[in-house]
Amino acid sequence: MLPVVRRGLLGGTFDPPHLAHLVAGEVAYRDLALDVVTFIPAGYPWQKADGRVTSPEDRWQMTSLAVEGVSYFEADDREVRRGGWTFTFDTLAEYPEEEELILILGSDAAKGITTWHRWEEVLDRADLAVAPRPGSSREDVEQAVPRPFTWLDMPTLDVSGTMLRDRAGSGLSIRFMVRENVWQYIGRQGLYG
Repeated sequence: MLPVVRRGLLGGTFDPPHLAHLVAGEVAYRDLALDVVTFIPAGYPWQKADGRVTSPEDRWQMTSLAVEGVSYFEADDREVRRGGWTFTFDTLAEYPEEEELILILGSDAAKGITTWHRWEEVLDRADLAVAPRPGSSREDVEQAVPRPFTWLDMPTLDVSGTMLRDRAGSGLSIRFMVRENVWQYIGRQGLYG
């Protein structure tokens, strides 16, 4: 009998993937004794239906670069390849039932989990690990999430995709807020500028 895989799933728009994403993945990997942390860029995130999202292909490339060289990190393009709106429920259903899934979310996203499509089934399938984010406390998440969760012991990093896109769009540097290879890709592709 094969041992059970403990997989952390860290999904998001990743526009761009930044250091707070990577630190959350690292802390979850270490603290929760995970076998792997899978980073999944959303193809067409329904909660960002206003369309102001970089192409799925660019976000997939940046995510692949962001996890490069870390043996226990991997990038998964299943949501980018899937047509239509991206729902976490559908993604979780694609993993083998024998895998233990731990959904890694920032506290800002965790506060809104009860607005997700089939959220109760999402939390039936995956345990929840929550990373602190600016503007959202552990108490906020406890009030919003009607299930037990693990609070990740990590510093609150005040970096977000919105802030990085705004900085880059204003001609300010985002170097060292994203991995070097991601920063170079953004420059080569002329993203956000």
